[in-house]
Amino acid sequence: MSMEARVGVVEGGQRALNSALNQQTKQSLNPQSQVGTLNQLLAGGIAGAFSKTCTAPLARLTILFQVQGMHSDVSALSKASIWREATRIVNEEGFRAFWRGNLVTIAHRLPYSSVSFYAYERYKKLLHSTFGEDLRGNATTDMCVHFLGGGMAGITAASATYPLDLVRTRLSAQKNVVYYRGIGHAFHTICREERFLGLYKGLGATLLGVGPSIAISFSVYEALRSFWQSERPNDSTVMVSLACGSLSGIASSTATFPLDLVRRRMQLEGAGGRARVYNTGILGTFRHIIRNEGLRGLYRGILPEYYKVVPSVGIVFMTYETLKMFLSRIHTSD
Repeated sequence: MSMEARVGVVEGGQRALNSALNQQTKQSLNPQSQVGTLNQLLAGGIAGAFSKTCTAPLARLTILFQVQGMHSDVSALSKASIWREATRIVNEEGFRAFWRGNLVTIAHRLPYSSVSFYAYERYKKLLHSTFGEDLRGNATTDMCVHFLGGGMAGITAASATYPLDLVRTRLSAQKNVVYYRGIGHAFHTICREERFLGLYKGLGATLLGVGPSIAISFSVYEALRSFWQSERPNDSTVMVSLACGSLSGIASSTATFPLDLVRRRMQLEGAGGRARVYNTGILGTFRHIIRNEGLRGLYRGILPEYYKVVPSVGIVFMTYETLKMFLSRIHTSD
């Protein structure tokens, strides 16, 4: 399976991994070593879920910081810090609370990867037929197909699995008062109190981030990789992929983080019976945050997001390769 199929709306390290695995897979795999589409999709899904579990504490800290300004006194927000918030979680909620919402994150991972892969293959065929088969293999055409196909696949996968992402945010944002008792209860409660469309709050901000995310990640990765290989052509392909993938993930996260923050806050609108804060759409939400919290408010929670990029890339990369080799041996023995 080409790792291009996994391009889409993904977070921090996973976004970086898409670029890293894409290049590494192209250069290190031959037809005999491939283990089949289903097995590679399974390996990618398991690796992503394992990485999400390992970095779940940082992911929850990111969400908690992102939504702090909704119902908190703005003057108190300056006192927030990663260490203080982590200590509060341990003391008030218990150590296991760092993984609150992680189960739904894992449940989101495999269907997201599956939909993204299937949609990408379909869009790729459609785009090749649109551009004309005589242009297949042309570098410019292939880049356009990769970019447009990846973007449309990301939009499709994000839309199809979005309710799981919203429920994850609702569960992760809960502190001492537990309003949603689990995944099933959250779905039932949201549909009862906010109707079915309540499961899609903030979808617009998510879809707006697809194009910029892919464009920045792809262009930064390719530019860094080309520069690195021209200066140090003998360096390990894996090391180059991981380093460039991590940096492209950081660049993409930095550029699209304000949209991600707006998405999280819109996902929590009306949650638990609380009053709505933002009633004027995406632009109105941006204006409200800047007016009340300043420009820094749009980057609340960016540090834990940065901290999870490199370990996330490394964990997924190593887990994916290990599973792929394991599945390859099973396939060979059969």
